[in-house]
Amino acid sequence: MRTEFDRELEERLVRYAAIDTQSDETCPDSPSTQIQLDLQHVLRAELMEIGASDVVLTEYGVVLATIPATVDGDIPVVGLVAHVDTAPAYHAVGVKPVVHREYDGAVISFADAPELSLSPEVSSYLASKVGDDIITASGATLLGADDKAGVAIIMSLARHLLANPDIKHGKLRIAFTPDEEIGRGVHDDLAKDFGADFAYTLDGGRVGELNYENFCADGAVVKIAGVSVHPGYAKNKLVNALHLAGKIISTLPQATMTPETTDGREGFIFVSDMQGTAAEAELHFVLRDFELEGLEAKADLLEQVCAAVQATEPRATITCDVKQQYRNMHHWLREDMTPVDLAKAAYADVGLTVSSKPIRGGTDGSVLTAEGIPTPNIFTGMQEIHGPLEWISVQDMALATQVCLKLVERVAK
Repeated sequence: MRTEFDRELEERLVRYAAIDTQSDETCPDSPSTQIQLDLQHVLRAELMEIGASDVVLTEYGVVLATIPATVDGDIPVVGLVAHVDTAPAYHAVGVKPVVHREYDGAVISFADAPELSLSPEVSSYLASKVGDDIITASGATLLGADDKAGVAIIMSLARHLLANPDIKHGKLRIAFTPDEEIGRGVHDDLAKDFGADFAYTLDGGRVGELNYENFCADGAVVKIAGVSVHPGYAKNKLVNALHLAGKIISTLPQATMTPETTDGREGFIFVSDMQGTAAEAELHFVLRDFELEGLEAKADLLEQVCAAVQATEPRATITCDVKQQYRNMHHWLREDMTPVDLAKAAYADVGLTVSSKPIRGGTDGSVLTAEGIPTPNIFTGMQEIHGPLEWISVQDMALATQVCLKLVERVAK
C-alpha cells in the first residue's frame, strides 16, 4: 500500500545511506569516528530547516531537537531515537543504494558482486514484499538501513508534524546517536540532556515487531603474555601465546554456547576478535544472556577456562577483564508497561498485529531504560543487517512512520 510518506522515506534513506558513518570500537573517542559527524551535520541543518526547536549537536556527537507541542496540558514528553553509525562488522565505505521498484518476487542481483543473490529462499520475509519498493546496496557493502531507516522515519515524521500543526501531540524530543553499533551510543550525559519521560528507538526488524526485552550484555578482554624466544633455540623455553589462545577457545563449549548454535532465549559466548603474536595475544569476547544469572555464569565460565589454561603453563600470564555493556530493558519496563501499551494501541490503529519477539542484541534503548527513560523498540523493516544482502521495504518504513504518528496522537489524549 502506497502512502504519502513513501517517496520522502526512499529519498532520505538513499541519501543518508550514501554518507559513510562506520563506527570503530578500537577508538576511545566519542564519537569513535569523525565521519559520523558528516551525517550529524546534515541532520542538524535539516532539522533547523524544517522548523524544529532547540537543535544542537552535543560535544559527544548526538544531535538533539524538539518538536514543540500543539496542545496544552500535562502531557508526557516522548523521545524518538535512532543511531547514525553503521556496523564495523562489514564493509561500509562507498555505499551505493539501489531501489528495486515494485519487487516482482524474482532473484535480486548485485552489480558489484555478481556472485551474490537475494531471494525469498535466502531471506524468507522477502516473499511477503512482492509489489513493494525494495532498497539494497550494490553488493560490495552493507546498506546501512540499520539504522538510517530509523533516522529517515524520524525525520519524515518530524517534517510532517511541523508542516501540519493541526495534528494534536505533546512535546517530542529527537536524538540521533553515534556509536550504537559498538555499544557506546548513550553518553553519560544523554539521559539528562534528552529530557524525555519515555522514548522509543526506531531500530527494529519486521513489520509488527515491538521489542521490550533484549539480551543482557558484557564484554571480555583476555590478554596472554607468553615467553618470546628465537624459534631455532626455543626448546623448553618458548611459551607461545597464540597456542594458549587456541586452548582457551577450544576449551569453551563449542556445540551449545556459540552464536551459530543458539537461538531464541539461549545465550552465548562469542569470540569476536583475536590478534597478536607468539609473544602476546589478545582475545575479545561477547557474553550474552537474557537473565543476569546466566550472564554471570558465562563470565565465570570464561574466567575458569582462562585459569585452567594458565595452570597448564605457569610461565605465561593470562588475565580476563569482564566489563558491563547493557542490560535487559524488561527488568525495568515490567514495573510500568505504559510505553509498551501505548505502542501496542498505535500498532492496532494502523491494523497491525504486535509481535513481541525478544531482541538477541541490544539498542540504545537498553541503556536509556536502565538510566530512567523507558525505551521500547519499534520496527523499521530492516532485514539481513550487517552484511551485503541487507535490504528494506520502503512501504515497511512508511508503516513505521504511521505507527509513530498514531503513537504521538495517542499520548496527547
